[in-house]
Amino acid sequence: MNSFNAFTAMMYRQLKRWWNARSRVIMTILNPLIWMIFLGLGWGSIFSPQNIPSIPGVPNVPDVVSMMRTAIDNYFKQIFGGVGYVAFMITGVVVMTAFMGSFISGISVIWDKQFGFLKETLVAPAPRSIVILGRIVGDSIVTTIQSLVIVMLSIVLTNEINFINIPLALGYIFIMSLGFTSLGTAISLKFSSMEGFQMVVNLITMPLVFMSGVFYPVTTMPDWMKWIAKFNPLTYSVHATRYWLANADVGFEYMNPLTDLAILTVFTIVMIIEAMNIFEKTTLED
Repeated sequence: MNSFNAFTAMMYRQLKRWWNARSRVIMTILNPLIWMIFLGLGWGSIFSPQNIPSIPGVPNVPDVVSMMRTAIDNYFKQIFGGVGYVAFMITGVVVMTAFMGSFISGISVIWDKQFGFLKETLVAPAPRSIVILGRIVGDSIVTTIQSLVIVMLSIVLTNEINFINIPLALGYIFIMSLGFTSLGTAISLKFSSMEGFQMVVNLITMPLVFMSGVFYPVTTMPDWMKWIAKFNPLTYSVHATRYWLANADVGFEYMNPLTDLAILTVFTIVMIIEAMNIFEKTTLED
């Protein structure tokens, strides 16, 4: 078996495995929809000045009230990069969908450990680095497809999504997915039980999500959270995806699409190399 065949075989296996698990396909679509519908629309109504029946301290004069509502609307749009909260959140949830799927893909590694498939890949007549890379790329394609589905479904919730830039946004998401899939794979190779892996995943993923700008702008965070957000790779994927999908530039002063791409690329390369090194050292007894 040459390297190319091993790479494509592992990549195809992960894609086919995902597609055959119909319940998994459905849940990966329903979970983000629940976030977008209940949290996005629910919180979005709070930031809509039209839902303010009266403004405390302001005379109930139609012209004055209208002027104040316009000012409030402009303020919120400035915070969210010129778009409504629904579009702001949806572009974050698109990235979160791929991120969560990338990390959780490590569960399949533990599953393969329990059923012996991992041992077969370890003794396969192909470089281990190529074998694990094919697996990582396959899982990353899956999570990117999931994000694409969420983007297409978002059309029923908002008209502020720029569908022309979808390929650009998906490019950033795919690079981010490669990095976090590699990290999830590296961690899973150290575990033999799904329960232990899931506890670690929950401990890592939730803080990263909330400190990446998915639900609220990073610029409004407390100072200590801002410092963490600056070292969070997910922050740069959220910023770039939101920039291309909603034309919203919500981030720190130094952030732009090129900076986001550079940081995500470095992170992904480091994580892939680390996953390869750990897989190279894995033994049949692990």
